[in-house]
Amino acid sequence: MSRRAIPGGPGEPTGDLGNGTYRNPVLAADWSDPDVLRVGEDYYLTASSFGRAPGLPLLHSRDLVNWTIVGHALDRLLPEAAYASPRHDGGVWAPSLRHHNGRFWIFWGDPDHGIWQVNSPSVRGPWSVPHLVKAGRGLIDPCPLWDEETGEAYLVHAWAKSRAGVNNRLTGHRMSPDGGKVLDEGTTIVDADRVPGWFTLEGPKLYRHDGWFWILAPAGGVATGWQGAFRSRSFFGPYEERVVLQQGDTDVNGPHQGGWVRTQNGEDWFLHFQQRGAHGRLVHLQPMGWGDDGWPVFGDAGTPVTVHAKPDLPEQRPSAPATDDTFPGGRFGRQWQWTANPGEGWTTQHSGDGLWLNCGRTERIDDLRALPQLLTQRLPGRAGTVEVELRLDSEVPGARAGLVVLGDAYSWIGLRRDADGTVRLVHRFAPVSADRERDAAHSRPAPEGRARLRIALTRDARCRFSYDTGDGFTPVGEVFAATPWRWVGALLGLFAAAPTGTGPAGTAVFTSFRVTP
Repeated sequence: MSRRAIPGGPGEPTGDLGNGTYRNPVLAADWSDPDVLRVGEDYYLTASSFGRAPGLPLLHSRDLVNWTIVGHALDRLLPEAAYASPRHDGGVWAPSLRHHNGRFWIFWGDPDHGIWQVNSPSVRGPWSVPHLVKAGRGLIDPCPLWDEETGEAYLVHAWAKSRAGVNNRLTGHRMSPDGGKVLDEGTTIVDADRVPGWFTLEGPKLYRHDGWFWILAPAGGVATGWQGAFRSRSFFGPYEERVVLQQGDTDVNGPHQGGWVRTQNGEDWFLHFQQRGAHGRLVHLQPMGWGDDGWPVFGDAGTPVTVHAKPDLPEQRPSAPATDDTFPGGRFGRQWQWTANPGEGWTTQHSGDGLWLNCGRTERIDDLRALPQLLTQRLPGRAGTVEVELRLDSEVPGARAGLVVLGDAYSWIGLRRDADGTVRLVHRFAPVSADRERDAAHSRPAPEGRARLRIALTRDARCRFSYDTGDGFTPVGEVFAATPWRWVGALLGLFAAAPTGTGPAGTAVFTSFRVTP
């Protein structure tokens, strides 16, 4: 089979093709800035989670193609007060996942606060309380290295120009062996302003191989960039550079930023992202080898593959991170995240199925982008349908609940209690520039305060909303083109809210959430 990239059509499957091959992306959703690690025969992946909680998702695989989500390493973001409200482009940026001295370690940069670290003896936790390794604004994309040859520990990181005023450079530190602090002021070890044609160098991953220090780092921006490799005999340089992965004549724009892993059978592979509009950053798997000159070769001679033979690893049952949920006992699955640190009493546990989401009182009821009590998961990166059943159990005028496609613009469908006591089916929309939403279609009564809600998704993230109040599904409103945030793909969300006031505002009950390709 050819290793050249083969463009995939709208109806073609991705991931494991069931015949010994896979088609990219292997993770068809916004698992942004992935890093990967092998421990024994198990592979683990983490990704950026920005301002959502819990953060630092943890995925597991045995073959690098089929993945399941097994938990999160970060229950709440710190400082807690800074993330009591949504900060969609802040929080956890580009984490690095490592295993050292019998423990799992994750380092990440918060562009507003500094470089943080957590660790655990097991990937399933318990994880340590987040520890601030280096405070400062604009410190992003850190990666540690414990050098087994010398016993030294190092840390490299990039810079966010929006906070620090500089970027396109990598700073290196000696680090305490316990991963708790840096031991010097930092040295610029790669200055890409001195490399012709390079800009926005970031996302470094640090390795030791064949007597060299290696930094794999992307440049050129998320939509149009490339993957670079740097090598030096000394951690502090000087470094040589080379472009090792770029779009070429393929349809994979901006292929870069990820992690290298070597299998137990000695094969090398590279997981990276591709920016795809409202779907965010989808994860691709590239074969990796080494040239006669000692430099790595990614994909098909430096361009991405689309269909390729799977890694030489034990067969694994086809799998993907969960999307469906019946909410047993009122609990939600690992695929869900709040848009801010969760508060007390947002949900109620009980003995049956269904999510009981309390209608949180808020003065920002007409702007869901500002609502912390909003439960989200990633927008699927392929065509399909999303369905959920909703019952609104609130007598408060103005209380509402629904299913939303949330981005810089958003649209939702759901139920609202009007002043006359009627529960109505509503479809609403907020454009990018507006701080308040407006009706996207005429409302209509919802008998018994119930409705089944549906969103039909196209491969290019266009959304058609419909509802069923007992007579079958009826389309409503215009097609909505989902939009991303600045760094984050669009999200699917469930919410319940009520206007400001006193006393409990009732609940919304969501049942049978399902995503069908």
